[in-house]
Amino acid sequence: MSVSIRAAGTAEVDVGQRLRAVDLARTAGISVQQVRNYVELGVLPPTERTESGYRVFTAAHARALGAAREMAAGHGWPTARVIMRAVHDGDLEAALAALDASHARLDRERAELAAAHEALGTVLAGGTITSASARRHLRIGQVARAVGVRPPVLRLWEDRGLLRPDREPATGYRVYSRTEVHAAQVVSLLRRGHYPLATIKAVLDELRSTKNPDRAVGELAGRARDLHRRSLHRLRASAALDDYLGYLGHRD
Repeated sequence: MSVSIRAAGTAEVDVGQRLRAVDLARTAGISVQQVRNYVELGVLPPTERTESGYRVFTAAHARALGAAREMAAGHGWPTARVIMRAVHDGDLEAALAALDASHARLDRERAELAAAHEALGTVLAGGTITSASARRHLRIGQVARAVGVRPPVLRLWEDRGLLRPDREPATGYRVYSRTEVHAAQVVSLLRRGHYPLATIKAVLDELRSTKNPDRAVGELAGRARDLHRRSLHRLRASAALDDYLGYLGHRD
């Protein structure tokens, strides 16, 4: 009696069935060339060949393909390739290390996003976005006094990409528009709250791109939803990888 399986992301395949590349491609809705590429890259396990030289695929390859596609959906193809190749090379430790590193990146992104959201709330509560303290353009000394820091601090913030002053054509002196004075106020406020420069840059980038504090809040909320979606994809990817490892006999 034959037994059928359905690998994640593929159509149903009979366990005892020998498959051609075109059969495997059809189960996943990809091209035959992609199947061949996956074998060459180690995403799929090695294949045997018939006497006439054709590759022979089995249910094991269908399972590997399903796991790889789930891994790609959760972690991206570069990470999926590293993990699947390590699995097929018998280096489970390297595969798990790559998986852990990917999860760690997502965790850092989550922490950075939360910090940026909190920092933006601090900015809005401080009212610096609508401040109109600057008249036309100011030089660095004037901005430093208005913000309450020394000029070298403003230059440091500029070096870190936080401020973008213009230059007077004749003298080369820095001049700050009203927008940049507001940005300096935001940086000063958040630095007093001990926010790291990377978080402050993320907040300023949002404010500059949206031109509206409310839209910046919405953008951060949208990123949070996207992160939640990607986290769920990674959960499904881990389940698919665990299932495939179990099929290969890798059980603790």
